[in-house]
Amino acid sequence: MQDFADRLERSWNAAQYLYFGLPLAWLCLLASFLVPIGLVFVLFVIGAPAWPEIVLVLRRLAGYERTRAGTRLGTPVPELYLPLDGAPADRIRLALTDPGTWRDARWLPVLTCSVIGFTALSVPLWGAGLVVDGARMGLGGALDRRRAEHSGVPATPRTSLVLRHLDTLADTQARWSARLLRPSASARLAERVAELSDTRAGAVEAHSAELRRIERDLHDGVQAQLVALSMRIGLARQQVRADPNAALARLDEAQEGVEGALAELRQVVRTVHPPVLTDRGLAGAVRALAASSAIPVEMGLSAVESGHRLPASVEAAAYFAVAEALTNIRKHSRATRASVRFTRTNGLLRVTVTDDGAGGADEYGGSGLLGIRRRVAALDGTTGLTSPPGGPTELRVELPCGS
Repeated sequence: MQDFADRLERSWNAAQYLYFGLPLAWLCLLASFLVPIGLVFVLFVIGAPAWPEIVLVLRRLAGYERTRAGTRLGTPVPELYLPLDGAPADRIRLALTDPGTWRDARWLPVLTCSVIGFTALSVPLWGAGLVVDGARMGLGGALDRRRAEHSGVPATPRTSLVLRHLDTLADTQARWSARLLRPSASARLAERVAELSDTRAGAVEAHSAELRRIERDLHDGVQAQLVALSMRIGLARQQVRADPNAALARLDEAQEGVEGALAELRQVVRTVHPPVLTDRGLAGAVRALAASSAIPVEMGLSAVESGHRLPASVEAAAYFAVAEALTNIRKHSRATRASVRFTRTNGLLRVTVTDDGAGGADEYGGSGLLGIRRRVAALDGTTGLTSPPGGPTELRVELPCGS
């Protein structure tokens, strides 16, 4: 009887999926009439502004079915739409040209017919299954066990004859919906191309901003010090015969200026590619950052301590992400401790920086976190930030790093 109870539970879940789809089917039937009517309105201009709203309703219906089908199949069904933003004319154009609109419109009649048809089939199956399968798996199973006791041959468990078809109907319905609502390969490729184009544009913009910053630092800092250094040497040259002591004092000042210019030049170089990365690797560079931090930093660096070195671009992106995160923690979080952890799985380097501070960080509120996102995106990586008010804050960076 336990087998029958398990089958009954699975069949009840399948029936719920089918029966709860009936209200959605009737809404889709209504939408099947609204879509062509909306198109007629668009063609005759009258009522054209209502078309984007019809499309948004259609997206909500399709999104609900994606959730149902994904839950049934155990695999999320992705969605892909163009955002309906901008002026009214732009919204109408986007709603008309979005492949997702026509993908959902094609799904409407299929869902309506399949849900109503499969539900109609499930009603007699459900009734027959309770009688036939119940008797077969209950009474028949008892007879099998009694026969096995006399013969000594183990009884073979009886399987459902009728109720299992409810699972088949529900799974078929879910697969149809998933196949019709899933973006096509060409649509996913187009989205990927657009994403890479945006990433490349962001990388180019970030690179240009970095060059401007370096030029500004060199012009306002190192260049100004070198000009002052040249003037001191010139004055020392004029005074060397008339007042050697004054000339020596000028040369001492010039030497100090050289040391200051070199220190500032090293600082500029560190912002381009820190020498500590080249000398000590990513683990050593992060240790240096933690050692200079004003708050205690717990580290998990085993993933980047052993084995071959990561690509230089990946190490640099990870290093600057950690450096910016620790700087933000020191300046804004009021945290008492932080942690930096590296893990490597499936060709990805994951960097997680957390703190116990006040939270409420906004990655779009300043240039630092936005710079991390752009630098990581240029390497086809991803960035995530979780920072609820009151904390804790967690910055997650994923970078492709090969096997």
